[in-house]
Amino acid sequence: MNTPTMALGTMYFGTRVDERTAFSILDRYAELGGAFIDTSDNYSFWTSETGFGGQSEALLGRWLASNSGVRVRLSTKAGAQPTRVGGFPDHLEGLREDVVRGAMAKSLERLGVDGVDLYWAHVEDPTVPVEDLVETFGGLVRDGLTARWGVSNHPSWLLERIRATAERAGHPQPVAYQERYSYLQPAGGMAVEGQPIPLGMLSPDGLDFLRRNPSFDGWVYTATLQGRYDRNDRPLETEYSHPGTERRLAALTRVATARGLRPGQVVLAWLASGSPALTPIVGASSVKQVEQAVVGASTILTEDELAALDGA
Repeated sequence: MNTPTMALGTMYFGTRVDERTAFSILDRYAELGGAFIDTSDNYSFWTSETGFGGQSEALLGRWLASNSGVRVRLSTKAGAQPTRVGGFPDHLEGLREDVVRGAMAKSLERLGVDGVDLYWAHVEDPTVPVEDLVETFGGLVRDGLTARWGVSNHPSWLLERIRATAERAGHPQPVAYQERYSYLQPAGGMAVEGQPIPLGMLSPDGLDFLRRNPSFDGWVYTATLQGRYDRNDRPLETEYSHPGTERRLAALTRVATARGLRPGQVVLAWLASGSPALTPIVGASSVKQVEQAVVGASTILTEDELAALDGA
């Protein structure tokens, strides 16, 4: 099997996914060659009785402590932890330097590590100048607290401004961009999951940025639309009810049938095999789900298969 091009999403570990199940998923993911594990300091405040996050990182820390020989790469985030119960999305910690450094210290303590591989500015903070942002995250790289840093849920024009500002100032530049993206796309102008202006949708300009900057890693979440490609009990949302969806589902079904895969697995392969190549963040609530995800993310599609999927 090829090394899977994916990150295991652990958003609900420690809340909806109990510790025993989460440990089994993590064990199996590591056994299958999985490397990247994605979390955040605010996961998952909306399912926690406390109203604040940290449960996912804390569980990962306990798993790492009980598996000292395991080799994984940790990705976590700062900026979107609520400052009070019920404070999301209007009352968040944000991205000031003192806040980010404090959040990093807490994340490292929960994870039980000295540093992470990738640290994200989780959401845009318009109160923080770009010059301050790049100094803050570049400083974390210089201090050895993170090997790399990235930007999540920011428009692509702002990403380019952040990159260029870091370059001019001589700070370590961001090297990763994380947004929401999948094979099926919602109709233009429609609300997504009730949000009139969806947070973090990967735009055509964002895709073009990644193509023009191959040194950037593109990470995408909600890649399998929360299982809707494979589960009849989870129909697509109304924003996906348009002719383009029908064409793409037909092409996806043909490739999946020919390959003996589930449609969701082909979506993961398509993301990892495309241009630009993208790393899907895939959540799992069972060992079977992570096994299926690894198969999909390890599959290399042919040029003909990619052309059929892209042309639908």
